Amino acid sequence: MTFSDELRTAAAKAWDAAATHRFVDELWAGRLEPGVFGAHLVQESLVLDPFVALMGATVAVCDLPESRLAHARRLGLVAGPPAAYLARAMDVLDVPLDERTHPEPRPATAQLRELLETVRSAVDHPSCLTVLLVGEWLRLDCATRSDADAPTDPLAREWVELRRGAAFEGWVAFLRLEFDRVSAALDDDRRDVLRALFVRTAELELAFLDGAYV
Repeated sequence: MTFSDELRTAAAKAWDAAATHRFVDELWAGRLEPGVFGAHLVQESLVLDPFVALMGATVAVCDLPESRLAHARRLGLVAGPPAAYLARAMDVLDVPLDERTHPEPRPATAQLRELLETVRSAVDHPSCLTVLLVGEWLRLDCATRSDADAPTDPLAREWVELRRGAAFEGWVAFLRLEFDRVSAALDDDRRDVLRALFVRTAELELAFLDGAYV
């Protein structure tokens, strides 16, 4: 079992609850209320900037040129379709302009932003990889349901499609390989710190989804 597998198991309670969350279920089934969806996208927009900043920090602290290029390519992609989707979807869902220009972070959003910013400012390669891996791997799991057809609602379907597919699966596989490679050189104490960070990040991702119904 790889270290990434081990940590995925350690975070199973929060991870599985997030991947099968009410928000995700309703989105897949076409039952998600537009108001819930729009308000959640506002919160996603609040997380996007610190997430992009964390990706930039990871580019800076990479220890291999080829890894740096892979992270940089992904960073450029995130600044494109995913960011454009948020603005366009909020238009379609008639999210009030004031909520979009002066958004109020929910408690879980504020905590997730704080975690992203703390890890970014520490510019620690293993920690950056840990938080990126949790976020992206969990997004893939939320968008992967082999027994279900893609949502029929165009916005819901695009939300799913941005989080799956061969390219995204390859990106998550790359993050896992990088995380396992980098963490292999660490002592047990440092690996324990990463384990706690992995689980904490998964818990905050779950709380972020819970916030859609607060």
